[in-house]
Parts: sequence; structure tokens; C-alpha cells
Amino acid sequence: MQTSSSTETDETVGMTGGAAAVLGREEEAALDAREPEHLSRKDRRARRKAAKMAAHVAGDKKHAFRLWLYVAPLLVLVFLFSYVPLFGWIYAFYDYQPPIPLSESKFVGLQWFEMLVQNPAQLRTIGQVLLNTFAMSGLNILTSFLPVIFAIMLNEIRAKWFKNLIQTLTTLPNFISWVLVYSIAFAMFSSTGMVNETLMNLHLISEPIKFLDSPDQVWLKMLLWNLWKGLGWGSIMYLAGIAGIDPELYEAAQVDGANRFQQIIHVTIPQLMPTYFVLLMLSISNFLNNGMDQYYVFQNAFNQKWIQVLDLYVYNVGMGQNSLSLGTAISMLKSLVSVGLLLLVNWLSKRTRGVGIV
Repeated sequence: MQTSSSTETDETVGMTGGAAAVLGREEEAALDAREPEHLSRKDRRARRKAAKMAAHVAGDKKHAFRLWLYVAPLLVLVFLFSYVPLFGWIYAFYDYQPPIPLSESKFVGLQWFEMLVQNPAQLRTIGQVLLNTFAMSGLNILTSFLPVIFAIMLNEIRAKWFKNLIQTLTTLPNFISWVLVYSIAFAMFSSTGMVNETLMNLHLISEPIKFLDSPDQVWLKMLLWNLWKGLGWGSIMYLAGIAGIDPELYEAAQVDGANRFQQIIHVTIPQLMPTYFVLLMLSISNFLNNGMDQYYVFQNAFNQKWIQVLDLYVYNVGMGQNSLSLGTAISMLKSLVSVGLLLLVNWLSKRTRGVGIV
């Protein structure tokens, strides 16, 4: 009975396949009938192939158009919040004093730009501001490898609960505002804070140490606060990169006798280098963009000379000194230099890696 059933099944499959072949030949014959009679069989096949390719291209265009519709709202937001505000650059060419309307303000042309290079006191101040900006940006770039090391260390932890605990504790500070960070710093490191009180009660010091209101090691202090706040968050991308590494690479390394440390050196780190290089290039292109929040909350009369970076200086000039036009001129120059750095980094990326970042 089983032999009879299998034979019937084979016959059914054979009949089905034969019917499909007959239908295929009939369709080709129908297409051939619609083709001009003077065309050869080879030309007819070429025309049918071209028609199929045209249909495929039309389908790709529809798919690309749908993808563009998905991205369009984001492009609108980028235009509204990144390009429309550039209209404010016009204030750099007027002597604008709020609340006087811009239409009633005096047009001064390049006066504010000339003052930046002709006033010796202004030049000295900008020189110190640029020194602070370059120093803090340089320290951030020099320590940009720390999230990579931290991500590798997290990946090597075998206890999942402990790994999740460490990752949560190190990522959480990224979601704390700099105002709250300064509140924590003030509670711990002010002259009457917990650290000074503890050291004085233990008779290790006779007077409070000025952690926050001192011009000493300002760059290093801000670097440590930035690392505490952003180390865990910065490692997330590298953890995702490690998860995407082909397991066969580790298996091949184990076959060759590599231990865990050797697998990190010869497999994990090389696989993370493309991601690290792209992020490093983006950091270099943002060399002048240190941000303002953290430096604004930590600045005081004692450390202002060493903590005032370019973004904070623009704010202090525009809002503190009520010179919005001068602040706009400085911010305009900073933006142009940042675009130049981005183009330079993109050129270097193409020369070294063969692929640009923009």
C-alpha cells in the first residue's frame, strides 16, 4: 500500500511539473506572438529581459520614494531647527540693542569682526578662551579610548546580574542634568561639604581644601566630571559593536590556541576600530563645540579664566555683557571654522580609509 501511494504521489508531482512547464511554454509562445514577426528569437528574449528590468527599476523607485517619505519629517525638523536659525546671523552686521527692532537698528557692516582682531584686550581674552577650548577638547579626544576599554571590560564579565548592575550605574549619570551634577559636587566638595568635613574630623587637614573655587587643575577637574557622566553612555555603541562580531572569529582564535586576552587584542579591538575611527573623526570635527552647560554651572569668579570655553564665552558676551551682535559674530566665526574642520576631517578620512564620514 505504501508503494502504491508513493507511486501515485510521484505521478502527481510529475504531472504538476509537466503542467507548469507546458504553461511556461504557452506563456512564452503568447509573448512571442505579441512580438513583431520580423524579430528573431534572440531579439525577442532581449526585449523581454529589458521589460523585466524596467519593471524592476520602477519597483525600486517606488520603494525609494516610500523610504524618502519616512525620512521627510526628520528632514523638515532638521531644516527648522538647524538651518532656519541661521537667519540670526544677520544680527552680526547690526548694532542691535534689545528691545529695539532690528529694522530700526544701525547697520554697521563688519564692525564687530574688525573689533575682534583690532582690540588687544579682546584678542587676549579670545586667546585664553581658545586655549581653554583646545585644552578641554584635546583632553576629551585623548581619553576617547576609555569607553572602548570599558565596553570590553563589561563584555568580559560573566555574571550577567553584575554586568547589568555596572552598566546601569555607569549609564545613569548621563540622564542627570548638569545642574544636579553641580548640586552633588557642591554637597560633596564645597568648603563645608562632606569630603572636607570628613577630612577635618579625621584631623588629616587643618583647613578646607578648595575643590570648586580654585583656579588649579580646572581642566582636569572638568575632564573627570565629563568622564563620570559620559563613560557608561559612550560605551553603549561599542557594546553593540562587540555583539555584532562574528562568533566564528573567536572560534578560529580558540582553535589557534588564543586565550581571552589574545582574543581581545587580535579579534575584538580590530573589529571595533572602524566604529572608533568614525566617532574620533566626528569628535575632531566638533573640536570647537565643547558645550556650555557643564562649564556654566561650575564657573565662578575664581576659575572663570580657565573654565571659559568658546560656547560659554559667546553666552557671557551676548547675555552677560548685553552685546548680542558681538556674540553672534563670534558664534558665526566658530560655526564656519567647525564646517572647515568637518571638511578637513572628511578629506583625511577619504585619504586614509577610502570612505568619507559625510
